[in-house]
Amino acid sequence: MGRNTSALTEKSFGSMAFRPKRKGPAMKISRIRLADTEADFNEARALGRTWVDWQLKVYPELREPIMAYFDPVEYEQTLAALPVVHARPKGAVLLADLGGSAVGCVMYLELEPGIAEVKRLFVDEAGRGHGLGRKLLEAMFDQMRSDGYQMVRFSSGHYLTHARKLYESAGFKVIPMPDDYPDEYRDLDYFMERSL
Repeated sequence: MGRNTSALTEKSFGSMAFRPKRKGPAMKISRIRLADTEADFNEARALGRTWVDWQLKVYPELREPIMAYFDPVEYEQTLAALPVVHARPKGAVLLADLGGSAVGCVMYLELEPGIAEVKRLFVDEAGRGHGLGRKLLEAMFDQMRSDGYQMVRFSSGHYLTHARKLYESAGFKVIPMPDDYPDEYRDLDYFMERSL
């Protein structure tokens, strides 16, 4: 199966290749691409596992709620189902490459007609400092618009303050928590949305 290029085309995004602002011999080229092969989804799964490991490393005091939220068995089932849960055209998994390796990802799916939900925006430590989080968001917004969405929402943990700054700078605003949100996560999480 070839690359899905519905919105992420070489014509519209210059193959989503970016040259980082850093100068010097270590400059690498980054690009954003849609996952559409099993190898792509395996890269996204590996990044999903690394995301949880990173949270446990950086926030050891939150191990219990992190492990409750990312129950190992359920989370592996979630990762296994990525191609189905985020199937085109109502969802997508986008990968960020740097120097030929996948170092970041973001995913979305349909929350309700016209509204997409963001899942698992993460850039590995090896890919940080190149603006890939912002590039993933911008490419995702473009793909969502191409898919017919008008609004995007997500929830995240209060402790992920660096991510919140990125979301706010991208135009997201805090919204009320859904009434049926589990009580055990109400003090840990927040919800945001923005129009497309």
